Amino acid sequence: MENFDCIICVGQTAWEGDFQKAVVQLMTELSVRHRVLYVDYQYTLKDYAMHLLGKRSLPGRTLSRAEPLVKKTMANGGEVYVWTPPVMLPINWLTESPYDALLKQNVGRLTRQLRGVMKKLDMHRPLVVNGLNPVFGLPMLGKLNEWATIYYCFDEITIGRWMGRHGGRYELDYLRKVDAVVTTSTALLQSKSLLQPNAFCVKNGVNFELFNQANQLTDKKPTVKPIVGYLGTADDRVDLPLVEHCVKTMPDVLFQFVGEVHEPKIIEQLSVYPNVTFTPPHQPHALPPLLARMKAAMIPYVRNDHTYTIYPLKINEYLAAGLPVVSTPFAILDDFDEVIELAQEPEEFAQALQRALADEDDQRREQRVTTAKNNSWEQRAQEFEEVIDVLAKQRIPAAQVTKGA
Repeated sequence: MENFDCIICVGQTAWEGDFQKAVVQLMTELSVRHRVLYVDYQYTLKDYAMHLLGKRSLPGRTLSRAEPLVKKTMANGGEVYVWTPPVMLPINWLTESPYDALLKQNVGRLTRQLRGVMKKLDMHRPLVVNGLNPVFGLPMLGKLNEWATIYYCFDEITIGRWMGRHGGRYELDYLRKVDAVVTTSTALLQSKSLLQPNAFCVKNGVNFELFNQANQLTDKKPTVKPIVGYLGTADDRVDLPLVEHCVKTMPDVLFQFVGEVHEPKIIEQLSVYPNVTFTPPHQPHALPPLLARMKAAMIPYVRNDHTYTIYPLKINEYLAAGLPVVSTPFAILDDFDEVIELAQEPEEFAQALQRALADEDDQRREQRVTTAKNNSWEQRAQEFEEVIDVLAKQRIPAAQVTKGA
């Protein structure tokens, strides 16, 4: 059977941004050995209206569409084509029947133009990787002459406030029809394999070379107070009472949140403390100097159905920087038994942070760094390609297998 000649990734994650994104990192690594076309975030008329009102910023290329197809040369030597799709109708607020009808129009326009892009790039038989976008993925099945379709599931879509509105019902059907599902956590694998038995787990990785720069910079910029850092979006996953307890009982420690804050209560309750700072999001290349000033890092998540499915990107980023990590046992984190400390109760968590801040052992630091290196995106891309190899073997006709034997 004919093999695929490219990878087309369709998700709902913008290529550009102020933080590392699993699907973007994976495609970056796969581009070393495969031609990759990335379908960028599908902005709607509502997004444009919000931009005009000054309530949202949109990329200039998205606004002008003067160059809807851009070739990007990656630091690893790979090349990725990033395509800006046409503007979509904002339909997520609609009830099921009108939503389904207008979705066909949105997907139809995108698919027709995408086929034109494929023709321009001489792409004819793609492997389609759908990044947590079953709403677009389901009606696109069979429309691109695809070799196979892999659903790349890196979050529990039914729990998300925005995606869950229609994504949950579309995912049920989509899982049954795709050729395979790849999840980023053991918990997601357990749930998604109930509908798609061709299921695999390729966990999140880390841009090791980038975040390990912090390990090289450590101790070169001393601070008056030791810093416990939190990297990434702070939202309703954060156990606020637990964090506040640590802040109050550790006044000689600075707690630094780096990234967007989507839960107003976090700022309302913590900004009154002089030992809490909020740092705006930084481009990935600007993060190592911030991490280098930290003495320890934390993942203070609540325990619920959503967090149970998470394999956090930040855990390997912390470890690559050489930082001691304290986390709540919110998910299956068996991979890190030897290199992080788990604590659930507020006082227990504060005590664990004190131990982390006092950890000066070079051997343990090296163990943390080695763990992160083994979880690099380069390694994850190889694991993903092993899934592709399984699909290829499944597609070999029985007669051909017999003949080869």
